[in-house]
Amino acid sequence: MHPYHHAAARPAHPAIVMAGSGLSMSYGELDAKSNQVAHLFRALGLKARDRVALQLENTLDYMAIVFGAQRCGLIYTPISTHLLRDEVAYIVNNCGARVFIGSAKIAKVAAEVREDAPAVETFLMLHEAIEGFDSFEDAIANQPTTPVADEEAGIQMLYSSGTTGRPKGVLSNRPTGTAIDDPLPLPLALVQAFGINEQSRYLSTAPLYHAAPLTFVTISLCLGATVVIMEKFDAENALKAIEQHAITHSQWVPIMFVRMLKLPHEVRERYSLDSLQVAIHAAAPCPVDVKHEMIKWFGPRIAEYYASTEGAGFTAIDSANWLTHPGSVGPPRSGQIHILDDDGNALPTGEVGTVYFSGNPTKFEYYDEPDKTAASYTDQGWATVGDVGYLDEDGFLYLTDRKHYMIISGGVNVYPQEVEDLLIVHEAVADAAVFGVPHPEFGEAVHAVVQLRDVEVVDDDMESRLIAYLRERLSHIKVPKAIDFSRQLPRHDNGKLYKRRLLETYRDRY
Repeated sequence: MHPYHHAAARPAHPAIVMAGSGLSMSYGELDAKSNQVAHLFRALGLKARDRVALQLENTLDYMAIVFGAQRCGLIYTPISTHLLRDEVAYIVNNCGARVFIGSAKIAKVAAEVREDAPAVETFLMLHEAIEGFDSFEDAIANQPTTPVADEEAGIQMLYSSGTTGRPKGVLSNRPTGTAIDDPLPLPLALVQAFGINEQSRYLSTAPLYHAAPLTFVTISLCLGATVVIMEKFDAENALKAIEQHAITHSQWVPIMFVRMLKLPHEVRERYSLDSLQVAIHAAAPCPVDVKHEMIKWFGPRIAEYYASTEGAGFTAIDSANWLTHPGSVGPPRSGQIHILDDDGNALPTGEVGTVYFSGNPTKFEYYDEPDKTAASYTDQGWATVGDVGYLDEDGFLYLTDRKHYMIISGGVNVYPQEVEDLLIVHEAVADAAVFGVPHPEFGEAVHAVVQLRDVEVVDDDMESRLIAYLRERLSHIKVPKAIDFSRQLPRHDNGKLYKRRLLETYRDRY
C-alpha cells in the first residue's frame, strides 16, 4: 500500500490539488518527485533512521518530500510555521536532524535556526533560497526519478506536549527494513474507518505539520484518493472547494465549524454539499451546541474521532450515535479502553479517571525520554497520553480533561509551562499560572493568572505590557488572550499549582 502502486496503475490520476492556486500533481509526478527527493537524501549521505526536519507551509511539494523521506527509511519531523527561533531550534536539535528544509515564507526564522542548529549539515529552501541555504528545486533537478536501490519505510516523528513545557518527540516502534508499502496499522485503520478509498476526493483544511492532517493525507494517498489541500483555511473557500472539487471526505477542527456557522445565511446556501459523504472532526473539544448546529446544516454526515499523536488507540462516532450520546467521542475502534484512578485501579462506569488503551499492536516512545515513555504504560502494557474521562453504560468515552492541562486552542496544542517559564522570569512577576478556559470560538483560550512581586503596582498597562513581552518571545497562538492578577496563587505544599481551582474560578471568563 503505497502511492507508487497507483502511479503504475493510473499515472495521470490527480494525487494532489492545491485548493487556492489550482496547482496539481498526478500520481506519476508524485512518484517521480518523491524518488528524486529520496536520491537527494542518499546523495547527502543520509541512511535509514537518520533525521530530517521540515518547516513548510502547505505547498504542492510537501508530500513529495514526505514520501521521499518515507521511502528511504528516514525519520522526518514536520514543524509548525508559527513557531519562533528558540522553539524551532529546540525541536531541530532535539530530533537530531541532519537536514533542515525550510520555505522562503519563513526565511527569517529559518536563517535564525541555521545559527542555532550546529549539527545540521545541509540547509535547503523551497521557492527562493536565501544565503546559507541551497535551493531545493535545484538540488533535486538532476536526481533520478527511479527508486533508490535500498528502499525501506521511514516514519514521522511529530512533537507532542509534555508537563515539563517542552514538546516531546513521539516515535512509533517500527523495525528497520520494513517495506515501504507496509503502513502502520493504527493510522490505516483510522482513515479506513471513514470509508476513504481510491474513488474518494479528500479535502484537507489544516496545516500539514499537524499530526491528523499529515496522517490522513499520507494514508489517503496510499489508498489512491485525490487529496485537495487548502493553503490556508477560509470558511467560504472551504465550502467552495467542496463544490468545485466534488469533495467526498473532509476533516475539520471545531473552530472551523464555528467560523462556517458565522457566515451569512446566503453564503452558506451558495455552495452545494451534495458530493460530501463524511465531514470528520477531531483535535479539540467541540461545543455541544456547535455540533448540533453542524448536524442540522450538513446533515448526518458529521463524524468525530479521538486519537493522539502517540497512536495509543482511537474512538469514533457518527452523527446518529452522537445525537443519542451528546458530548461523547464514541466507543473504541482500536483496542479496549480502561479508566484507571491514580493508583492504577479500574474505575466503574461513569467515574472519571485516566484513559488507557490496550490491545494495539504498535507501541510508541518519547524520543530520548525513557522515563516519560515508561510512565505512559502500565505493567500490563496499557498506554495513556494523560487524557482524563469516563465511559458510559454503552462503552462510549467522554473526555473531561485533556493531557493534564495542555491547552487545545483552535485545534493547536499549547504547553502552559512554556508560557509560565517566560512569565516567571519577568522582573515584575513573582508567580504565574497558565491554563485553558472554555471559549465559544476556539474551544479553549489560553489564560494566565499572575502574582506580581509588588501587588500594589497593578495598573491599566500591566496586562498589555506582559502580553507584549510574551509576543516578542512566543508565537501568537501561545500568548494568553487575557491576564488576570492575584495576590496569591494556590499552590500545594509540594510546590505544585492547584490549577483545577483556578480553572473553576475563571472557566466563565469568556
